[in-house]
Amino acid sequence: GRLEAVTQQMGYHPQYLDSFLKTQHYLMHMDGPLPFDCRHYIAIMAAARHQCRYLVNLHVLQFLRAGGDPQWLRGLEFIPPKLRNLNEINKILAHRPWLITKEHIEKLLKISEWSWSLAELVHAVVLLAHCHALASFVFGCGCEQDEGLGGRGSLKPLSLGNQCFCEATAGNSYSQELLRINRKRSLDSCMELDSLRERMQRIHVETEGRDEMRLLQQDREEGEGQRAAEHCSDPSAGLSPLADTDGVVTGATNLACYMQDPDFGYQDFARRDEDQTQVFRVQDYSWEDHGFSLVNRLYSDIGHLLDEKFRMVDGLQSSAMAKRQGCEPSVFKRGIWNYIHCMFGIRYDDYDYAEVNQLLERMLKVYIKTVTCYPEKTNSEMFDRFWKQFKHSEKVHVNLLILEARMQAELLYALQAITQYMI
Repeated sequence: GRLEAVTQQMGYHPQYLDSFLKTQHYLMHMDGPLPFDCRHYIAIMAAARHQCRYLVNLHVLQFLRAGGDPQWLRGLEFIPPKLRNLNEINKILAHRPWLITKEHIEKLLKISEWSWSLAELVHAVVLLAHCHALASFVFGCGCEQDEGLGGRGSLKPLSLGNQCFCEATAGNSYSQELLRINRKRSLDSCMELDSLRERMQRIHVETEGRDEMRLLQQDREEGEGQRAAEHCSDPSAGLSPLADTDGVVTGATNLACYMQDPDFGYQDFARRDEDQTQVFRVQDYSWEDHGFSLVNRLYSDIGHLLDEKFRMVDGLQSSAMAKRQGCEPSVFKRGIWNYIHCMFGIRYDDYDYAEVNQLLERMLKVYIKTVTCYPEKTNSEMFDRFWKQFKHSEKVHVNLLILEARMQAELLYALQAITQYMI
């Protein structure tokens, strides 16, 4: 089934996959503040912000399975006002999380009959951040693309009898079998990578040279000594959007009903001539010291699952990947993590951001920023062509770092706003 696209990619790192599936299952299927149909509809709203049909299709079916009202699938105008009111923070968290304030939180918690409880809102925020970040992974690893050579993003809905990947830890034998298959797949990564390259070359041979020249031109135009904190030019310029064989951009039309203000998107957090007072300093509000305890108190046990997932991705082996970049594994991973957080205005006082330009080559930075900030503009040739020195499993590893760093960034902003409201 189509659901395997995500688990097959994550299966190159089975320990992480297990942690991810536990979190996904807990968010969607275990006891919690939100009704089950609302959970899946919130996931639909989150995935639609990035035009991610793969996730929208999965959660539409799960929404119906959970007894959701089919009328809601006609769009935001057909859902209860309480759920529709979530649209504003969905939009902000997906694209410019630094804009969220305690006023946004207060508005949701104090709207008479349509008000949210704190516990419900925390559950919703975790769901939104989870699905935004998962959309980055879906696009970054090419899961959005149809298996056929014909086109991208043309995934067809699963039959209602198929099992959603978030059920893989429901206690049946499927979970163990899935992990066994994925461990076997990791041994076949070289063969799969060769196959992927051949397929992508056939699909994109006409655009490859043009896009590469544009990116190289961008590279020449950039100054060599820019700090990573100031390196905020739009890397997607010159890159092909997802398009069908007729050159028509796909993905927006049938998902528009789940969005308001579709033109609202990522903007560079700060430019060199702008005020830096809005910088989010981890020393003042961190996941370990603040976010973890708050989310765990309001939504029991989710903090432990999220923390395990953050630690799991940090513990993945990357010695060969780092060696190619001429540094220690921890240094390389921290460079990627801090670069992603930097793009969302999150800074670490004890980190020298000049290291980012030394550790991450231009093409890798282009990829990371595109997948992080506007994943819907990612095309699968980027996965193949821009990192020729990386193994397939290493590329997946970087996408997992993007997923978790982005999710933590969104959570930090949202949980800080909730804390400020509570104070």
